Amino acid sequence: MNEKLLQFIWKFQYFNQQHLQTDEGEPLVISNPGTFNLNQGPDFLNASIKIGNTTWVGNIELHVKASDWNRHNHTPDPNYKNVILHVVWENDLSIEQSSTLTLKDRIPKVLLERYMELMQGSLKQACKSFLPALSQIGWLSWKERLVAERLERKSKKVLQLLDQSKQHWEEVLWWMLAANFGIKVNSEAFETMARSITVNILAKHKNQINQLEALLLGQANLLNGDFTDDYPKLLQREYRFLRKKYDLQSNTVLPHFLRMRPANFPTVRLAQLAMLVNQSNHLFSKIKELRSVKEVKELLNVTANDYWHYHYSFDELTDYKPKHLGSQMADNIIINTIAPVLFAYGMFTKQEMYKEKSIHWLQQVSAEQNAITRLWATSEVANHSAFDSQSLIELTNNYCNQQRCLDCAVGNKVLQIKDKLTTND
Repeated sequence: MNEKLLQFIWKFQYFNQQHLQTDEGEPLVISNPGTFNLNQGPDFLNASIKIGNTTWVGNIELHVKASDWNRHNHTPDPNYKNVILHVVWENDLSIEQSSTLTLKDRIPKVLLERYMELMQGSLKQACKSFLPALSQIGWLSWKERLVAERLERKSKKVLQLLDQSKQHWEEVLWWMLAANFGIKVNSEAFETMARSITVNILAKHKNQINQLEALLLGQANLLNGDFTDDYPKLLQREYRFLRKKYDLQSNTVLPHFLRMRPANFPTVRLAQLAMLVNQSNHLFSKIKELRSVKEVKELLNVTANDYWHYHYSFDELTDYKPKHLGSQMADNIIINTIAPVLFAYGMFTKQEMYKEKSIHWLQQVSAEQNAITRLWATSEVANHSAFDSQSLIELTNNYCNQQRCLDCAVGNKVLQIKDKLTTND
């Protein structure tokens, strides 16, 4: 037994309440177990109980052992003056502060056994033998909360970037888009590049794709060296002029090419990013006004310029293949950049419409396929859209892997044993 489990049991009243009485021998009726307290003080506030013929309204404190009251030094603490019941797993010491209720012989063994199974099971899916556990409606409700939690957590980073950009949403989106185009391997290098080129500079050159590529590739340290093709030589000349004109600072972070599919080469991704800048105007403002994912995908439907039809890297000729951004990458950008930025904007401006739109867009984007989603699929848990996959990633990383089964709707359902509450078997 631990205190968190004891709090869970008390919160949902998962114990035998027949012939309930205090350890002092007085009849006990629980009218209201109270509200769980997340701040300093007793575990449950504003509870209502009846001991004998007297009704008490106040707070309830829980401990695994009654002696923990003294160990935690509660007696002199004014926060605990209004404790009306001390609920314990084991009563090893009489406390004069309040009446005591011992639950050790009132909690069903099946609940304790299931809890132990959850705690000792796989971190990724300890509840596997009980899945899917929730009904379809239950899963939908739980996923809605998980997606909201994930977007709220991502929004904190967005708002940190907003502070760094001096409240410039277009700048924030530019930084995050660039990092996203770099995928995981080159995310840092691309964001560093983006931070060195303001959106105001980009706006001045947005109609000249060669100048945009020169800025992006140059600031990413990809225009160094001697080239044989005319095109990279042109970009070098453009970059040298622009670097001097804007006094651009050199970056030390170098993009990676090794163990990477050619379609993800930093040269190709930066050329596509340059084309996105070229074909869009006030990107964040435009995204705010879009209504559907289809419109967002049309915005992201870019192809790198002609040189890249025959190249993945400078000076290395390949077969003809236009370098479209691709639907999978577009989905990735919507999931990891556009939806979080839009949600953060809704939080910042207190406009629910943007938060709702970001969640709605996730419901319209294809589901991610990875080790986490495949694991849940084996247990008949739906993964039809990015709304599903994002919720399952959040569930695995921030509940399962941290053994937060008592905070999880699935864990709650597994431990729901109302039909066993009249016995401790």
